[in-house]
Order: sequence, then C-alpha cells, then structure tokens
Amino acid sequence: MKFTCDKKSLYDAVSIVSRAVSSKTTVPALEGALIRASGSELSLFGYDLEIGISTSIPVNVESDGEISLNARLLTDMLRGMPSGAVTINTDAKNLTEIKCGMTEYTILGVPAAEYPQIPQISDCSTSIDIPADMLKSMIEQTLFAVAVVDTRPALTGIKFIFEKNLLTLVSLDGFQLAVRKERIKNSEDVSFIVPGKALSEVNKMITDDIENVSISVSKKHIIFNVGEYSLITRLLEGEFIDYKKAIPADSDTEVKVNTRALIDCIERASLIINDRLRSSIKIAVDDNSITASCSTALGRSSDKTDCKKTGPDITIRFNNKYLIDALKSANCDEVRILFKNPLAPIKILPPEGDSFLFLVLPVMIKGD
Repeated sequence: MKFTCDKKSLYDAVSIVSRAVSSKTTVPALEGALIRASGSELSLFGYDLEIGISTSIPVNVESDGEISLNARLLTDMLRGMPSGAVTINTDAKNLTEIKCGMTEYTILGVPAAEYPQIPQISDCSTSIDIPADMLKSMIEQTLFAVAVVDTRPALTGIKFIFEKNLLTLVSLDGFQLAVRKERIKNSEDVSFIVPGKALSEVNKMITDDIENVSISVSKKHIIFNVGEYSLITRLLEGEFIDYKKAIPADSDTEVKVNTRALIDCIERASLIINDRLRSSIKIAVDDNSITASCSTALGRSSDKTDCKKTGPDITIRFNNKYLIDALKSANCDEVRILFKNPLAPIKILPPEGDSFLFLVLPVMIKGD
C-alpha cells in the first residue's frame, strides 16, 4: 500500500477516529486505527469493541492496501510533522514508512486481517435527521445524569423516545434525573437506549459547521452520521426505569434564582468538602434568599444569594456535586426550583415551560 495526501486532512481524520481506539488493551490490533487505501480514497476506522468511528478522505493512491497502525503513535507523529504532503508506504512485512518534508518514521503495523470486524447495519428500521445544534444541546443537558457504573446496564445510557413529533432524552443514575424535550418531525414512534460513552463522542464530533445529524437504527445497533464521520455503537438492552413515577406531581415552594449566582454560592460553601472530608450541603430557603451552608472537620461555611420565593420556607440537604452538575447543565441565566418537602427530590426547570427537567434527590442526615 502506498498513498500521498495532505498532512492536515490525515491528522484531523486520525485524531477523530482514534477516539474509538482502546487505550488500555493487551490486544495490539485494538490499539490501532485501520487505514485502507483504494482508488482515490483512504478509509479510516477506529473500534474498541464498543464504539466504532469511521471516515474517508481523498488521497493519491499508488497501490491499494490496508493496515492497522498504532493510533496514538500515528497521531503524535502527524501532529509534529510540517505542513504539506505526507506519504505512507507499507511493504509486505507490514513495515510502514511515513514521510513528510524532511521528517521520516518507520513503524511496524499489524495486518488488517487481525483487526476486529466492525459491525454493519443491514436491518435498519428507522432513519431520522435531527438538527445538529438541537441534538448537541439535548445530549449536553442529559449526559450528567448517566450512571457511570450500574448493575442495570440500561442506566449507563440515555433513552431516546420519539413520539407524536416530540423527541425526549432521559437519563438517571439513582440520585439525579434529566429529561430534555424538543419538537421534531418524525413519522413513527420508537425508543431505544444509547450508551452514554458513545453520545459523549457524538457530542464532541458536532461542530458549528454541522447542520444535521442523520441517525440510522437497527434492532441492535445505531449509527450517527456527523458530517464526514460515522459513529456506530450497540444499543443497550434491559428495562429502563419508569422515570415519570419518580417526578413529584406537585410542589409547595417555588423559587426563581440566577443560575450562575446559585452555582457560585454553593461552590463557595463547598470549599471545605473534599474526598476525605465528605459532607452534604444544607440549602435553606427563607424570605427571598437561599443560604448554602456546610460543616466538616475543617470548619464551617455559609453563603447566600437572592431569589424570588413563593410558598413556605424549607431546609433541605444535597450532595453538592449532584446539585452543581444539574445547575450547570441548565444552560440558562435563570432557573425555577420546585420543592415539596425535605424528603422529596427537587425539580429544576427553565424560567418558562419544561424543555428540560432535572431531578436531584436530597440527602438525609441522622438527627435532621
């Protein structure tokens, strides 16, 4: 195999497909990016047995062929090379020369035959186009509530629900819940669960110049086509919790507060909390202010910010990280927070409507 192409185009492509390459593995083939030269095109693949990312770029091919090259090493080499044309030449023993200007490397590749088979969708049942900026916003506002490790694999993903021209994304990890809704044109009702890890990569792939993301869904897999790149992953199986039952039907106290001001207030009060000295944050809503306070072996802290309150005063405790994550994901200047009682989760909503809804469970301390 031998081909020549623009160094920047190759570096950009390798950098993105490498996101799907395993960084910790004992299988050499899984450390590589598969490159395949044919005709006037170079196809690149990264696959860690969970997520696969692929793309193609135009190249000048002198001889067809394919090989797997260490993705991290190839990325580092291309990053340091000068601008211009880069030539890659692989011989029958898998020795690969990489040249650009006065820079030259020779590395040993892995035969393409040893590269794992990337899944192919042959039974696509659903194809949907979603505005890229909308999908990016929806992913960003639900990723924070995805379970990192859970005995129920379904909770390590985000549930997509298409129904009645409405798209809803839902995530929950047992301590917090995120629901994000948008109106969208779709002709069928369907739902599926996409791994949070895959959606994190999709989110990174969506840039300002991408207008739409095309989604193709089969019984077991889903493909996201983002610009010149495609990401494929296996759908998660298992029952997703009936999240609607977890949402309190009503509330007694409602506050409207500046989002940034409340985040800063909680973060200042949380300075005496660390991994060794864990504690909850006490949130006291009275008059037209919110007070965040905390006590650990290091000492005590307290901070206050203004709000607009309706309903009775209330005091409730939270894990500071969960509360801050939800507030940061709101992505709006002001939020509404609805309280029922010290034992019930709070609802965080936009100033108007319910395009997003975040639920954060309180922390109970003995003696409260």
